[in-house]
Amino acid sequence: MSEQPRDSSAPTLFTWEFATDPYPAYAWLREHAPVRRTTLPSGVEAWLVTRYADARKALADPRLSKNPQRHSAAAHAKGKVGIPGEQRAELMTHLLNIDPPDHTRLRRLVSKAFTPRRVAAFAPRVRTLTDQLIDAFEERGEADLIHEFAFPLPIYAICDLLGVPREDQDDFRDWAGTMIRHGGGPRGGVARAVKRIRAYLAELIHRKRLELAERQEEGERREEGDGEDLISGLIRAGDHGEHLTENEAAAMAFILLFAGFETTVNLIGNGVYALLRHPEQRALMQRALTEGDERLLAAGVEELLRYDGPVEIATWRFATEPLTLGGQRIAEGEPVLVVLAAADRDPERFEAPDVLDLTRRDNQHLGYGHGIHYCLGAPLARLEAQTAIGTLLRRLPGLRLAADPEDLRWRGGLIMRGLRTLPVTWNSGAQ
Repeated sequence: MSEQPRDSSAPTLFTWEFATDPYPAYAWLREHAPVRRTTLPSGVEAWLVTRYADARKALADPRLSKNPQRHSAAAHAKGKVGIPGEQRAELMTHLLNIDPPDHTRLRRLVSKAFTPRRVAAFAPRVRTLTDQLIDAFEERGEADLIHEFAFPLPIYAICDLLGVPREDQDDFRDWAGTMIRHGGGPRGGVARAVKRIRAYLAELIHRKRLELAERQEEGERREEGDGEDLISGLIRAGDHGEHLTENEAAAMAFILLFAGFETTVNLIGNGVYALLRHPEQRALMQRALTEGDERLLAAGVEELLRYDGPVEIATWRFATEPLTLGGQRIAEGEPVLVVLAAADRDPERFEAPDVLDLTRRDNQHLGYGHGIHYCLGAPLARLEAQTAIGTLLRRLPGLRLAADPEDLRWRGGLIMRGLRTLPVTWNSGAQ
């Protein structure tokens, strides 16, 4: 990579202090070095893109590949880019790691199974799960909303959606817990959890393929969304004779699990935390919910996603040819990381970007990405976040933070942004 002049006033990135509040550092980068080369904690060097216009351009630029094999260094072979363990577990062929035409084919096939209709039909189950989780701690008057609410809800939801039997879902919860801890668990724990998930998904896909074949022999037909789980939908999805291979189906189920739970954990956790830190905005939403007006809830979740979203930095991209971005020359093979958290607070795009405003209009945030890699699971994430936050505020109107914000800790990690714990209290019916 070409050298950039060093600036002694540049903020220090990727420390625990930075993780607590990265936004002042990102503001400095936007103003002084909007496309800046940096050395990541893993030792990999990458370009950070922090302005909204540059970020939006980069997210849709076909010269920026999602395939780690495009990396000019061998870091991808050492698990330093991408999801730990996915390469060894043969889970690389999912939508976050491939480019057209393979991406076009896979996304078309997966879209046939993961439809808005299927997500909408899943809404009652999400409501039931939400109420069951709140039932478990409501009378106690206190809870850790990460471990007791924001974490289990999307895990059980995505397991139900994929078709993981109820008796196996606690195993998935354990494996997911290992993945979400990142460096906080035992050495190699993430890779082992990924390997276990891969083995389980391979067996589950094989079993469901046999079940589908038996139903077809018996002449049974099932319409899309008619109670069929998503893995069965992935197996059945076809287009002009094309189908997902078992490896592709396993990789897609894995990424739906991985991307579909940690992002939602953080969206719910960060969102509730932001509301508790902004009582006037929380009161505004609570009043709308009391009056039966759901519109502010929908708009509010989008603003919470912009203000302090679950994905801090978009997943890896690699230049397939020399290109210029934000005035910086990027060589072929160099990694580019789009900082969504910085772009979504860009004053050139958002008025008063550091202010949480649930009534914000024209909120074209980049929280779900942009271009051909726009998040396929956005409708599910919206459903879960709106259901979780809306139900929580309705059922526990006296909810309040039970810790000093300075004592809360954020999980370390390059891509995701989320709290380790969120202790809260309220006046329970037992008091």
